[in-house]
Amino acid sequence: MRQERTVQASIFDVFSTHEIGRELEAMSRWLDEHRDLLGLVARDLVRVGVKATGRQGLPAEAVLRCALLKQYR
Repeated sequence: MRQERTVQASIFDVFSTHEIGRELEAMSRWLDEHRDLLGLVARDLVRVGVKATGRQGLPAEAVLRCALLKQYR
């Protein structure tokens, strides 16, 4: 079963202070405040009728953050 979230150290403790860095930090804070989105993403990632074998894949939070970063940049 895919995890919703994997706790990791924040890259923003040492992240650059240029414009893009500040925008990414603001996006990250917003996502941290809206955890209810993770459940929606996790439900969309479930594949009905597929056996739960093999790799588990990225956690739902990583999928959401990657998708937002892709659209942003």
